[in-house]
Amino acid sequence: MMLCLLLVGVPALAGVLAFALRAALPRRALLIGAALAHAGLVASAWAKRPAAAPEAWLALDATALWFVTITSVLFLTASVYALGYLRRDAATRSHEDEDDPDDDSIFQPVPEAVFCGCLLLFLAAMTLTIMSRHFGLLWVAMEATTLASAPLIYFHRSPRSLEATWKYLLICSVGIALALLGTFFLAAAAGEGADLTLGALARGGARLDPRWLKAAALLLLVGYGTKMGLAPLHAWLPDAHSEAPSVVSALLSGTLLNAAWVGILRLHELCVAAGLGDFSRDLLLLFGLVSLAVAALFIIGQRDYKRLLAYSSVEHMGLLALGMGLGGAAVTGSLLHAAGHSLAKGLLFLTAGNLLAAFRSKKVADVRGALTVTPASGALLLVGLFAITGAPPFITFVSELMIVRAAIADGRWLVAALYLVLLAIVFIGMAAIFLRMALGAPSKDGRKPESRLAWWPPLALAILAGVLGVFLPGPLTDLLREAAQAFGGTP
Repeated sequence: MMLCLLLVGVPALAGVLAFALRAALPRRALLIGAALAHAGLVASAWAKRPAAAPEAWLALDATALWFVTITSVLFLTASVYALGYLRRDAATRSHEDEDDPDDDSIFQPVPEAVFCGCLLLFLAAMTLTIMSRHFGLLWVAMEATTLASAPLIYFHRSPRSLEATWKYLLICSVGIALALLGTFFLAAAAGEGADLTLGALARGGARLDPRWLKAAALLLLVGYGTKMGLAPLHAWLPDAHSEAPSVVSALLSGTLLNAAWVGILRLHELCVAAGLGDFSRDLLLLFGLVSLAVAALFIIGQRDYKRLLAYSSVEHMGLLALGMGLGGAAVTGSLLHAAGHSLAKGLLFLTAGNLLAAFRSKKVADVRGALTVTPASGALLLVGLFAITGAPPFITFVSELMIVRAAIADGRWLVAALYLVLLAIVFIGMAAIFLRMALGAPSKDGRKPESRLAWWPPLALAILAGVLGVFLPGPLTDLLREAAQAFGGTP
């Protein structure tokens, strides 16, 4: 329990302190220091897995440790990238990195103290969400992630970022309200005086009222699925990812969506324990296929490359739901894919920030010859294309292969066929756009200088995604197997 409290408390206290610091240097040092401290605490959890009481409100069980690790790795990488981003922003006194040339207005960015403070509070809220095993606390933590991340989306205070922020708050608030109603229904299923911890509910699963539990499952899936970006509940996601600073977009896609997914996983774990695993699996399978189809439709011919990456997130959230819905070995594939998507999407969003700084546009048509103008970022764009579309040797190839093999082994040929066709459409759509951006005659004269802080972090994510696709260490494999068993999966 103490380790759980430290994982939440350290970034939370650092976030509060960041609001009070006036000098930029100590504030940025605080951001990196808190990210390193969080990573160190996660490493200590790996070194000695803390035992958790069955009815604990907070615990680092296998699922929580897996997703907290993903969150910590990506946040540390994004924090290093943020140093260069903030330095550029402070030097120009404008939102140079994310400016839209079609907008003639001049806007003042949100103060850096708010940016750093909200980033750290965002980390604390996501960590709390992932470790929560009490459905009431889970709901509170999920709402906290929304409040902490909204100012980050509104960083540039432009009309478009304002619209994206309000859409994010409005749609996610509706979703979180439905999730609250689902939590009430869950209490009704358990009976008067029920303990809403996952351990207590799962232990008494046979005594839960199946009608109330089904209603709760549907509401919680829709509510948290809205935050996760499952189609057709994803309307906030393209605008928020497109208008937020690229470093924030990387965290929204690579960590926030995972935190919402953990909320759904807790629900699914309870349904499995209560004998309603088939019911929740069917719902997840349906939402997974719909998300894949919607993403494929919007990726084709997309004109804004940050919105393209946002719709790619919808696709991959669909893959997570599809794998969990198939059950069996696909459960392990789904858990593994969460890491692959976070690494690849972090790589691509950070690279997109570099391209935006160099080409001054988010329009696909305005970015040509990235390999010539920004060689490092152009190369990373191509690497990211193969990483996010599941090409070998990246970890996403392994996870996607596990999911389709499980579908075929289970005799679900139609699901497997739809899965492969939709993945092919997404690959063709993204490849056509990214190859045009990387190759061809440059749309900018001369090579643009690239800071090491701009391309080292995405390079580190690319290397990690490739290494894990070739070699998965034994402790990671054991943790995945342990987590999969909670959802009725098999290695």
